[in-house]
Amino acid sequence: MTDAFIGLGSNLADPTAQLARAVTELATLPDTTLVAQSAFYSSHPVGPQDQPDFVNGAVWLRTRLRPLQLLDHLQAIERHHGRERKQHWGPRTLDLDLLIFGDHTINDERLTVPHPELPNRDFVLQPLLDLNADLTLPDGRTIARLRQQCPDNNLRPLPPLPREPFPPG
Repeated sequence: MTDAFIGLGSNLADPTAQLARAVTELATLPDTTLVAQSAFYSSHPVGPQDQPDFVNGAVWLRTRLRPLQLLDHLQAIERHHGRERKQHWGPRTLDLDLLIFGDHTINDERLTVPHPELPNRDFVLQPLLDLNADLTLPDGRTIARLRQQCPDNNLRPLPPLPREPFPPG
């Protein structure tokens, strides 16, 4: 089993509910167990500012899926949530990013892991710290150190949601 960390984001169609449903769907992926879910945060959008603020979070999965198989599942969940890829860094119903996949470094035409923008996004780094304060990238950089150096994007924690129990993995 490989530890995989997935970033979640939404700023359309009830973003908090979009993320909550996505977490439930991620918990039911084949050959995968949900280890933990971060808190949700609100932040200003990256890119065009003429869009609503985002709600972001992250999950920690343990999976037997290969990276591109996992990516296929993430993109299927995005499509199920009505994701349309119209504008780079534009508004979206759901964005699921494979941020870290074990100690793997992947540079494929479909997938780059660790996610290349990870060091610049407090709305990704803070949820990762919520999941594992000792998390380290394959190159040895710690998420905690990256978070200290990251630009501020007006990150604000959101109140916890009532939770349904996750199905057994």
